[in-house]
Amino acid sequence: MYGATTTMALLFAFVSVTAVITSGASASSSSLRFHYIYPRNFTTVAASSRSSSSPRHDGRPSLELLHRDAVTGTTYPSQRHALVALAARDGARAEYLQRRLSPTYLPTLTTEVGSEVVSGISEGSGEYFVRVGVGSPPRDQYLVVDSGSDVIWVQCRPCAQCYAQADPLFDPATSTSFAAVPCDSGVCRTLPGGSSGCDASGSCRYEVSYGDGSYTEGVLAMETLTFGDSTPVQGVAIGCGHRNRGLFIGASGLLGLGWGPMSLVGQLGGAAGGAFSYCLASRGPDANTGSLVLGRSDAMPVGAVWVPLLRNAQAPSFYYVGLTGLGVGGERLPFESNLFDLAEDGGGGVVMDTGTAVTRLPPDAYAALRDAFTDAVGGGLPRAPGVSLFDTCYDLSGYASVRVPTVALYFGRDEGTALTLPARNLLVSMDDEGVYCLAFAVSASGLSILGNIQQQGIQVTVDTASGNVGFGPTTC
Repeated sequence: MYGATTTMALLFAFVSVTAVITSGASASSSSLRFHYIYPRNFTTVAASSRSSSSPRHDGRPSLELLHRDAVTGTTYPSQRHALVALAARDGARAEYLQRRLSPTYLPTLTTEVGSEVVSGISEGSGEYFVRVGVGSPPRDQYLVVDSGSDVIWVQCRPCAQCYAQADPLFDPATSTSFAAVPCDSGVCRTLPGGSSGCDASGSCRYEVSYGDGSYTEGVLAMETLTFGDSTPVQGVAIGCGHRNRGLFIGASGLLGLGWGPMSLVGQLGGAAGGAFSYCLASRGPDANTGSLVLGRSDAMPVGAVWVPLLRNAQAPSFYYVGLTGLGVGGERLPFESNLFDLAEDGGGGVVMDTGTAVTRLPPDAYAALRDAFTDAVGGGLPRAPGVSLFDTCYDLSGYASVRVPTVALYFGRDEGTALTLPARNLLVSMDDEGVYCLAFAVSASGLSILGNIQQQGIQVTVDTASGNVGFGPTTC
């Protein structure tokens, strides 16, 4: 009897860290209603779940995707301090997105005509970094990955104003491939919001402002970028920032992966097939690195479930998905499916964002999710006080294993496509004693945000050419 119980516990441990994706009328997420977590080794179990069959990229454009704490070496007095800091960063990012993606949004203009807010990098919105070689010969630089931004840029010498970064400043004088873009060129006119004019030498000036008052401005240039061990990519338009201000967490600049023509995906075009794939690293000291893969041949997983991307004409750089419902414990929640619709004026909708950690939902949707989750857990588990934006918490310190309900995201107008999240994508560990909180929060507007905690460990593929996003088929 003891052996049989142990076997069942191990089975549930595997289910608790594996995303389940179903599609088609015959497949139903209701077959997986509950799963188990192990409070004493939550991080260890999740870290060991990485499949040995994860795709190999054989020298193609593939990069390690690092969490900010791994890059900066940031340490906290406790896990609770780390989560409180994350919540503060997250609040700034979510507030920016809600303002930026509001139908009443107006670009913030400075003294230079044509600049606009194109992304929201506040102190913590740069949650994930990649290492990119800039120039010829390549100088490695840490860049923030932002799926809601188009402009690629790095801090450059000579620097009239720069913030502190982990790497030496990039010096264009040492790169044989650096070529400033003329201000009358088509590339210059492609800048979001238009160019910011010409400098004294006739080169195209760019200026990008951010939601927290940070900014970068300098000269637009064509440069060579090297991604890992892949062949260098020549002729990529990047900003060479000579005046930069902001809290960019030690990064040298930003790698825009938005849907616009100036983003890396837009510039690579046919070379990448309009597709990229990422797997976000999990949290915790034992977590593995994630990955960012560029190119259709390597980024397209066999067996993934595909759902349409939606485009907001008011903010075309952002990736929206057609979420239509939520489920808890295999039961779909009873609220109107149009609660998540993207309105014609650009309001509402569900945006995927790698810079936001905690998924934000409209008040009605969040209340239904929270209440269904607590009802399914039942009254047997002791509640713990809320922490910051986390208002549904449990003290599991006295338990070896705990059964929790699954949460499913439904896509499309039928009930055949659903992403059932593993326990690790639902709960965050607040301390080393066994307090866990539900990793969802209320949106201050009609906008919903699919955050990175819910995406971690799941291979997400964005196909801009076909206008679809794929999930799975396995953890990574």
